[in-house]
Amino acid sequence: MRLEKKLILIFSFIAACFLSACAEKEKLADGSELIHKDQFVFAASGEFKPFSYVNNEDLTMSGFDIEVGEAIAKELGLEPVQKRIKFKGIVEGVKTGRADVAVASHTINPQRSKHVAFSTPYYYSGPQIFTRPDSDIKTVDDLAGKEVAVAKGSTYADTASRYTDNVKTYDSDITALQALNSGRHDAVITDFVTGKNAAKEGFKVEGQQLIERSEQAIVLPKDNPNLLKRVNEALDKLREDGTLSRISMEYFGEDITKKPE
Repeated sequence: MRLEKKLILIFSFIAACFLSACAEKEKLADGSELIHKDQFVFAASGEFKPFSYVNNEDLTMSGFDIEVGEAIAKELGLEPVQKRIKFKGIVEGVKTGRADVAVASHTINPQRSKHVAFSTPYYYSGPQIFTRPDSDIKTVDDLAGKEVAVAKGSTYADTASRYTDNVKTYDSDITALQALNSGRHDAVITDFVTGKNAAKEGFKVEGQQLIERSEQAIVLPKDNPNLLKRVNEALDKLREDGTLSRISMEYFGEDITKKPE
């Protein structure tokens, strides 16, 4: 056998072993599966302040989503382990086993539901139009032909494309809002809490029409129904004992975990 073929076979074998190892998970007594037996590995982007953001001192993440992930881990009796993945790659990361779940402000929608499972909603949100204060844009009717910026991989790209054919994408909602603040684009569509927080932090942006309401949930693999059941049970307890409400009040000064009327 030629040397090249031998090398190809060797590398193929190593790659297959590596992929099998990645695919193996610890099966717990209740039938749920985890990457590591005593850990709850949850993904977030660190790009979505105040939901998740990176601490410059130690590069860990903080934010509403992070505290929710840690609270679920505690309820499950597991060690919380943060996994930072760019937002556009999080769903695929959970699907392929890079994290047990994602606590990363994902909107429940039919497209994502083809690939992953969702928990019950842990907060309620909605896309809102943000503009500079001197803009004439007030409603979705004013977006025709306008340049609208959104985050890659978010549902807001689909929302924006319903009203304009000129959609620009950024790695995160915050960088899109920064671009708007510095004079680029006509508007940004993002989560209303994120835009409101950016305005509080000094961005020269202003909220316009709240387009619709959405439900945000934890993302899990489709083939792990027992873990989904445990996560939903943990969320039920965190709602009942007021933990979710407390975390929301800490970050937003309002309770976004209760379903709007």
